[in-house]
Amino acid sequence: MRSPAELDHVHWHDLTHAYGPAEDVPELIRALYADDDDTVGDAIHELYGNIHHQGTVYQASAPAVPFLAHAVLHAPGRRDELLMLLAVLADHDPQDAESPSWPGSSVAAICAELARVLPDLLPCLGDAERAVRRAALRVVAAVAGRLPAEVRATAERRVDELYATDPVAAVRADALVVLDRFGRETAALDSPLPEVRLAAAMLAAERSGPPYEERLVDVLAEDGAEPDPGDDGFPWAGTRSQEDQLTDLLTRDVDAGLAAAARWIAAGDLGARGSWLGRRIAETWRDREPEVLALMLAALPHQRDTRASVHCLTTIGEWIERLPEPGADLRDALYDHARGEEETAAPALLALVRSRDPRALDLVLRNPGPQTLSAAASCFPEAADRLIPVIRRTLAAGATGNGAIALIGALAQYGAAARQAQPELLDCLRTRRAAVVAARGIGRGGIVTPEITSLLHEAVQSTDSSLSAAAAVAHHRLTGEAEPALRVFEGLLTAQGPVHWHLSSLRPLGSAAAPLLPLIEPLLTARYEWTRMAAAEAHQKVTGSPERAVPILAALIRPTPVGLCALKALAAIGRVPDELRPRLRYFASSPLRLLSAMPFSQVHPDEELRTLARTLLTTD
Repeated sequence: MRSPAELDHVHWHDLTHAYGPAEDVPELIRALYADDDDTVGDAIHELYGNIHHQGTVYQASAPAVPFLAHAVLHAPGRRDELLMLLAVLADHDPQDAESPSWPGSSVAAICAELARVLPDLLPCLGDAERAVRRAALRVVAAVAGRLPAEVRATAERRVDELYATDPVAAVRADALVVLDRFGRETAALDSPLPEVRLAAAMLAAERSGPPYEERLVDVLAEDGAEPDPGDDGFPWAGTRSQEDQLTDLLTRDVDAGLAAAARWIAAGDLGARGSWLGRRIAETWRDREPEVLALMLAALPHQRDTRASVHCLTTIGEWIERLPEPGADLRDALYDHARGEEETAAPALLALVRSRDPRALDLVLRNPGPQTLSAAASCFPEAADRLIPVIRRTLAAGATGNGAIALIGALAQYGAAARQAQPELLDCLRTRRAAVVAARGIGRGGIVTPEITSLLHEAVQSTDSSLSAAAAVAHHRLTGEAEPALRVFEGLLTAQGPVHWHLSSLRPLGSAAAPLLPLIEPLLTARYEWTRMAAAEAHQKVTGSPERAVPILAALIRPTPVGLCALKALAAIGRVPDELRPRLRYFASSPLRLLSAMPFSQVHPDEELRTLARTLLTTD
């Protein structure tokens, strides 16, 4: 350990942390010894922000360890928080220690420093405060595999004593986990202590992997139903709490997870554990929506606060379209919530709309909002005569941002029937409310007037490159004049910075963009994969030939956002290289979701990936 008197012996200005030179670290460490609790708390908060920033450690992190260890023993308070800071600094996946990047890495240096000071910290395992003992166990777990033999033997003996004698069951459970990190398997599934049984079952599931034995699932479901009120230092790897680790384990085995979630919900869904696990399963596994939505319906009556209710209703809204025919009991529950308190009414109404329940349309028209109107336009296309006037009024009332974008998108779903909304789109363009999507909508409208061309011409001159591009394309669509658009895109494609957005924007120009090919072709080999993808798609649109585009797009096909966009482009071309078919079969048949949800996406990306893969597999 090193005392504050030695802080000036370290060349902190030559070291870096999350925000640059680490010159502020000495003062923060000195502040840990202040009598004022707020000062100490602020210093710990700052240290979490710079020497440990969102899971990343830095050059200055390891030199701080011996000083933090001294503060644990000699500063006036917050011993548990300082121990936890040491633990998370040293946190790592044990497999990382075998990787080439481990020697000399910042986390390796931290572990070496912590292993050196650990003998001085072991007395914290006998601290009177349970939070300190739990945090001390977390410190031992962090470097269990990096200790010299003598220190390891002493630490293991102290941890074994805690496991056998500590009066707090949660501490014994933590000790069991640390013993496992030392390679000790302890038969504890029959322990009279639920906390210890749960830890033993989690360790056994971690070792075996899915599918888990029925006995393990019973313990996980029975003893995991109630949150640990003092879950402040459970020593699982990866800076995860007990609850995080348990959720991860049960999500890996979908049948075990659904069974546990059902039992937790039946027991009252304490802490929304069952409904949260159900949501994770829907996000992780394909085709389990019926079971998950049944869980959400069962969980709704148990929610004790608005936030938990909104969580259940939002989950239902995200997946209810995957049910061929949502049941009457589910739709009735949504209808009741949609007419209830304002905070829960919005997600309930959105879910009710997506269930295509006829009652939803009247509720939307009585209380219109951008998101529900957009969903109603998609789910009730036959109601255009009722919805379009309301969408227009809502847009004209001054909707901005994502709300305006959603309303314009709703109008776009009605195609030619929405041309009467041209005045609202023009006002959006004029007032710069969702102006980019408004310009695109005007271009699709097919109406040409002097006012429209004048507004588009003005927008073409905008310093907002996205608006300039959208207006240029709209102007071309309406007038057939290519020169203004060519001038805009020539400037955009030769400007500094990413150009893939602009490449995607010029696709509607088609062959009229042929003069831009000398700028597009070099981008087919760009380092940035988004640029290659957009350049390939643009090249095919401009030339009408897929020969150069298809190999580039095929090489990008992976379960990633850019891979999905490349797959969409290949589907539009209608060409599937034979070597791509095994990958497409994997996309089509995987039981796991390969892509996560994206904000503001109307269709889940994984559903798009699977649908496109299935479609392309039928292509000759």
